[in-house]
Amino acid sequence: MTAHDTTTLDRPDIDSSALAFFVDEKPALATFLDDAMTGLAASPKRIAPKYFYDERGSELFDKICQTPEYYPTRTELGLLKQHGADIARAVGPNCLVVEYGAGSSLKIRRLLEALDKPAGYVAVDISRDYLHGQMSGLADDMPEIAVGAICADFTKGFDLPAETRDLGTRKLGFLPGSTIGNFVPAEAEALLARSTKLLGKGGQFLIGVDLKKPKHILDAAYDDGAGVTAAFNLNLLKRMQSELGAELNESGFSHVAFYNGDQGRVEMHLEAKGPQTIRLEGQNFDFDDGERIHTESSYKYEPQEFADMAKKAGFVPRGLWTDVDGLFSLHLLEVAG
Repeated sequence: MTAHDTTTLDRPDIDSSALAFFVDEKPALATFLDDAMTGLAASPKRIAPKYFYDERGSELFDKICQTPEYYPTRTELGLLKQHGADIARAVGPNCLVVEYGAGSSLKIRRLLEALDKPAGYVAVDISRDYLHGQMSGLADDMPEIAVGAICADFTKGFDLPAETRDLGTRKLGFLPGSTIGNFVPAEAEALLARSTKLLGKGGQFLIGVDLKKPKHILDAAYDDGAGVTAAFNLNLLKRMQSELGAELNESGFSHVAFYNGDQGRVEMHLEAKGPQTIRLEGQNFDFDDGERIHTESSYKYEPQEFADMAKKAGFVPRGLWTDVDGLFSLHLLEVAG
């Protein structure tokens, strides 16, 4: 069990009065430096995709979502709008919504507006101040819903605090954005299995899942013509220079993204253009021409593939919604038993 710290935050300039609760589980954060050193020494080299998101990286991702090639965000929002009433009927009234990895409140606002009298909403995210700011704004805008937040790493599990015990008769987990695709399948299944315990008997889980589709669509989505995704990927090198003091030739690397059909995933890499060296903390990490840093994987699933994974993890599929072009899907699952 993880000890809870229910708090109104240490900073006197932050007002938590709009929130039903704010729980800080004080998740252990691996540092950018530690992960960069470990990843560059690995074979093949890698850096975790969470390091995309400094202020500039977040701005670039917002721009990616607006490119004509990148379909997931607008398609999922469209599904929530088009099928909101169907989802609400399948879920039923008075549920407590628990969002895994809550970022921008755009999608959860659309879901909460569609649901029938949601009893409460709990946002879980690892970024403490961003989480607090987003959820305070949501609580102000939706005073009829009890809004709480937990600062935790949802990939490692978390507990719901006592304040949620009287919020709703059932729980609905929410994991949008095809975040499930950033986990290798075994890890994704393990996450689903852990969630059955949190959601409990009769609990449900609404998950956004990106679908398998022709390679040219996937390749373009992660390598747009305007070069926004390339700038987003290469921003990792800028961060290493500015924050870690890394010595490197930024123009010596290029953005590479492609759909790996054998693995069922899109991969993003930074590829060395000729021999390169990144010097960090007095250590040289040498690259041969064409050697890559693997920066992200995004697994795609056929609907039945994901349903089979969910069944193995202890869920029963209860609903499936896809767009007419077969780009994206929303799966509603229910805890078995």
